[in-house]
Amino acid sequence: MRAVVQRVKEAFVSVEGNVIGQIEKGLVVFLGVAEGDTMDDVEYIAKKIIGLRVFEDEEGKMNKSLQEVEGELLIISQFTLLGDVRKGFRPSFVQAAKPDEAKKLYEALIQICKGKVKKVDKGQFQAHMLINVLNDGPVTILIDSKKQF
Repeated sequence: MRAVVQRVKEAFVSVEGNVIGQIEKGLVVFLGVAEGDTMDDVEYIAKKIIGLRVFEDEEGKMNKSLQEVEGELLIISQFTLLGDVRKGFRPSFVQAAKPDEAKKLYEALIQICKGKVKKVDKGQFQAHMLINVLNDGPVTILIDSKKQF
């Protein structure tokens, strides 16, 4: 399971011109679910996201977590994070989980986070979305549950 996490001032996601998810100060998570991922991967990613210390403390150091700043969370499924371009120029997505399994784990991550974060919004699984992100910093962190990077 892979996540690209961005610290944001605000963000929203829309489908067919309708805003379906919106947050203010917090984190946007783009999530890719890989073939073979399990609830262990979901729990690892959830723990990392919630505990990630990327918000500034009183001294201006990135030292506070999403919970400590009462930040919000927007989670968006993005299978293209599993794209492999080591051969050629067209990405191969064979490492991505099948849609039914990916959706189950995506929804599980959302539920875990809802129990720990002030506000959690989401994108629409398997939809063409437009995402507007006001990245703060910019701060962008990569997380991989298999610790490949």
